[in-house]
Amino acid sequence: MEPDDDLAFALSLADDADAISLARFRALDLQVETKPDLTPVSEADRAVEAALRKRLGRDRPGEPVLGEEEGGEDESGWILDPIDGTRNYTRGIPVWATLIAYADRVAVVSAPALARRWWAERGAGAYANGEPIRVSAIERLEDATLLYALDRPVPEAAWSAWHVRGFGDFWAHMLVAEGAAEIAVDAAGLAIWDRAPLGIILEEAGGRFDTPVSSNGVLDLNELL
Repeated sequence: MEPDDDLAFALSLADDADAISLARFRALDLQVETKPDLTPVSEADRAVEAALRKRLGRDRPGEPVLGEEEGGEDESGWILDPIDGTRNYTRGIPVWATLIAYADRVAVVSAPALARRWWAERGAGAYANGEPIRVSAIERLEDATLLYALDRPVPEAAWSAWHVRGFGDFWAHMLVAEGAAEIAVDAAGLAIWDRAPLGIILEEAGGRFDTPVSSNGVLDLNELL
């Protein structure tokens, strides 16, 4: 696959992000603070977003930028999550990634500590480390692997699944995109910088990224297959 200019640029932004985040991963002097919403932020989160914004301002002037650490409101341009999985990052757990989207057209999820990168562009499919990926063909909950974020109640129906695990963040959704799992249920109220890149990749891999509920407002797991 030859990426278009937007995807190629997004991949190069991910290269920049990986260089910064990997250099500080497991650093003994890593600086970590608590934000007003009580979530952690590390110096690497801020450094990655600042570097990507600086490059976007230089190479793509005039295009909107929205990011987790420095804000913004316009979703029609670049959307950045400098480190998704900051808690993992600050504890030395390698399950974290930089998430980049260009509007609803291009997405990159780069997890350098896992040596794994996923990307997609609308109409051109989804890829992991350069290989095409596709969601699973399994259609029954009883045969499915369900990845469930543990910060929300698990419905009784979840235990009907063949295999249940508590993976969260980007990792669960990328496993679904690869066909290694069938369902990923994440925390409620994901921010745009979490949702945008994951949705593009999942949909280009043949999956869905939505929240089906039953008539009583309960999450309907069978409708996720």
